[in-house]
Amino acid sequence: MNDAFDIRFLLVIRESSSLLEASRKLGLTPSAVTQRLQQMEKKLGIRLLDRSARQLRFTDEGEWLCLRGGELVQQFDVLLEDLHERRSGFVGKLKINAPFGFGRQYVAPAAAAFQRQHPEVEIALTLSDQPMVEVSDRFDVVIHIGELRASNLVCHAIAPNRRFICASADFIERHGLPESPEDLARMPCIALRENNEDVTLWHFTRARKTQSVRIHPVLSCNDGSVIRQWGCEGQGIILRSEWDVADALNDGTLVRLLPAWKLPDADVVALTHQREGLPARTRQFMQFLQASFRPLPPWRV
Repeated sequence: MNDAFDIRFLLVIRESSSLLEASRKLGLTPSAVTQRLQQMEKKLGIRLLDRSARQLRFTDEGEWLCLRGGELVQQFDVLLEDLHERRSGFVGKLKINAPFGFGRQYVAPAAAAFQRQHPEVEIALTLSDQPMVEVSDRFDVVIHIGELRASNLVCHAIAPNRRFICASADFIERHGLPESPEDLARMPCIALRENNEDVTLWHFTRARKTQSVRIHPVLSCNDGSVIRQWGCEGQGIILRSEWDVADALNDGTLVRLLPAWKLPDADVVALTHQREGLPARTRQFMQFLQASFRPLPPWRV
């Protein structure tokens, strides 16, 4: 193990499903990959990869080396990038993951504007219905909305965001207004499937009282835009973020229900792997995104 090239070599193998795939990424023959791996194991005196398994499987020592070595390689890359940026501005690739609707409406325009300001930065934006289920280490920044489960990712506040339940005026005319959260269990509701959460259990608070209701959705979908459309068409009661329904509430397309009861907030945050040592392009993009929602986010203007 003489330099970072061996670590990068191991990391490519770790991110591949087979030695054949790794060889293609490395531009080597499979036999050359195997030979180099054997040479590394001989130098270290330890086995890094279990070749008896059908799939690539690193030993505990191999996993530890990839983990610690990957951190050192990333720090080295950040050092060189910061040095380059001191001379010529932001450079490199920025990989972002964001939810479908919010990503399409807010993150995509911000990413494009940021790239125009810093043309040497290459931005790869991925939109997903399950950003927290994706392999998070593939991304530099993950935009997340709502409750954050236990995670080793670092959270950076982007914008405040509440949640409302609402329905169309036509729906209310046909089904009436719910007087309490319990009424929702007997009314047609619509559920958004995301992040493997329990999306049919809705939680409410009023003063010091907390109440949870199990809804029975007549429709469900993994796309928030579809949920909103169904709600506007009078198909059922929807639970949506303030950013998504503020305009429909303002123009009367949707009506907020049970306004005295509060749902858990769903603030917008950016997640990174570490707080310190981030590349300048990552830090600057998050500041750029935060600034676009100040002093008030557009859904509260």
